[in-house]
Amino acid sequence: MTNEGKVTVLLSGRGSNLKALIQQQRGYRIHHVITDKADAGGLTIAREANISTTVVRREEFPSLATFKAGILSAVEATNPHLVALAGFMVVVPQEFVARFHGKLINIHPSLLPHFPGLNTHARAIEAQHQEHGCTVHFVDTGVDTGPFIAQARVPLLADDTPETLAARVITREHTLYPWIVRNIIEGAIRLDERTVRYAPHIIAEARTLGYTTFE
Repeated sequence: MTNEGKVTVLLSGRGSNLKALIQQQRGYRIHHVITDKADAGGLTIAREANISTTVVRREEFPSLATFKAGILSAVEATNPHLVALAGFMVVVPQEFVARFHGKLINIHPSLLPHFPGLNTHARAIEAQHQEHGCTVHFVDTGVDTGPFIAQARVPLLADDTPETLAARVITREHTLYPWIVRNIIEGAIRLDERTVRYAPHIIAEARTLGYTTFE
């Protein structure tokens, strides 16, 4: 395990993508979990897997800026090779993005640039899109605006509810995210300024797995 890349995960909720990342560890290791919510379900998942955790509470800081600085300090203390946001409901500041350029990723439950932000499944149904899915992207200072790495798609069915659609999308999240984390750690996917670069085998592998890349 010592030669595997250390990944720090930031989350605010139940931690289903954290669980998938832990279960599919190969070439990387979930080294630390940080949350802004003391009751986040992801903390239980981390502790059951003997992964160290840190809670950075908003109420312990005098301002939003100092709170976000506290998150950055907590992440820096873990000395990660990669930082993976997984349902982390805090927009990270410019200093954070600059510090971890090319080493900071997020998974979002829509086919970006469609439906950034919240309530993506209901919005996709209302817009009558024929397909939906999830996107993993490098993080910039906007909300879900960073360079796209890959997407996984699902059909949007006529009788879908936000709940049924979410359940179908999350199964794709749980395979896409570990695959991308592994390949970034191994150097097969990297960020060059704002352009995502892929090793040649990644394009073919993504196609086989049903993922869309952005070469």
